[in-house]
Amino acid sequence: MPKKYFPYEIGISRRDFAAIFILVFNAFTWYFVMSARMRGILNSSNITNIENLSIWVLYYTTIICSGVVGLLLARRIGKSTFLCLWMALGTVFSLLPVASESRISLYSLCVFTLWAVSFGIGMPSCLAYFADFTVIENRGHTSGITCLAINLGVFPFAMVQGILDPMSNALTAAAWRGFGLIAFFFLKPRETRTNMKKNSSYLSILRERSFLLYLVPWIMFCLVNRLEAPILDKFGYDFIRFLVMVEFVVGSISALIAGVISDLIGRKRVIIIGFIALGIAYATLGVAPGTPVTWYFYAMVDGIAWGVFEAMFILILWGDLSQNTVREKYYLLGILPYLLSDVVQLLLSPYVKEVPYYAAFSFASFFLFLAVLPLMYAPETLPEKKIELRRLRGYIEQAKKARKKYLGKSETEG
Repeated sequence: MPKKYFPYEIGISRRDFAAIFILVFNAFTWYFVMSARMRGILNSSNITNIENLSIWVLYYTTIICSGVVGLLLARRIGKSTFLCLWMALGTVFSLLPVASESRISLYSLCVFTLWAVSFGIGMPSCLAYFADFTVIENRGHTSGITCLAINLGVFPFAMVQGILDPMSNALTAAAWRGFGLIAFFFLKPRETRTNMKKNSSYLSILRERSFLLYLVPWIMFCLVNRLEAPILDKFGYDFIRFLVMVEFVVGSISALIAGVISDLIGRKRVIIIGFIALGIAYATLGVAPGTPVTWYFYAMVDGIAWGVFEAMFILILWGDLSQNTVREKYYLLGILPYLLSDVVQLLLSPYVKEVPYYAAFSFASFFLFLAVLPLMYAPETLPEKKIELRRLRGYIEQAKKARKKYLGKSETEG
């Protein structure tokens, strides 16, 4: 019986798409909401800046270290089985409630650490599994749809968590993770033959020219974006709330559009456009920081850029670059800048707040334009043959439509 393919052009069957979509969507919405819960608990607690920084360092270090351990476990027991166990672990650890306390207790620290383990240990395998079951010429389409769903899904989930008590929050999070486990268990595709792929070391990946040329701009964007946040706090809670809303909505749509376009013209051009647009937005703020129009312009462009970079640097690029190798290490290294930039923000925030905002925005614009330079020398990760083939198909479709229109016109005149 022939496979039924998804009506949108993504190159995989409906069942396979549903499996990888639920896997990534469930995991990342759960992670963002749990991290937001943790941030809310810490912000309402009477702890020092050093204690707050130490807790986040522990949290992200645990995610990274457990990711390394997870790579070894996944290769021993099979990726599909490991992912099911990972989701079951997340379901169990989600049941541990944490309430806001004046001082964070040892119990709270243990729960935060278990949350970190229950995300980090399977995160590289989750992203690699996504890449294994997507074809390179349509990976942008699939990633765009997934990022759209994640961004739109986090917001209502976080709102619900914000109005519930700790025990209800725990039950809701566990039910969501459990739903992902059940759905993936029944939909999961058969195991891919990753054992036939080359298993590169972390050092050899970091020595790859193509990997570094994409990693450096990603690091620069994460640092600039995080270090500008304390300066934006000066403009008040209402503006920050507006900015977050714009990023969720505009970023969601932008991720979908960027994914689709990247399958047509390539990943590199889309990323360059994102950096240039964001650089112009920061430059505009540096020149006219007191004009409301510039802030609205910045909010829109920042949302667009986040959507572009989320799709490219979280889901697409590392899957493209690891075509003939085991992908987990690429994804683990690729997501490090996003995780560690939070720690850098907490560490440097007191000093960044003292910088005049017009100078800060000018520096941000300079570094974002500077980030484009490595991209100029980076290779396109989508094969040129795929781009030309898709372009040729477009010309053929246009020719068919023109011919049909011409024949219809001739019959009418006849």
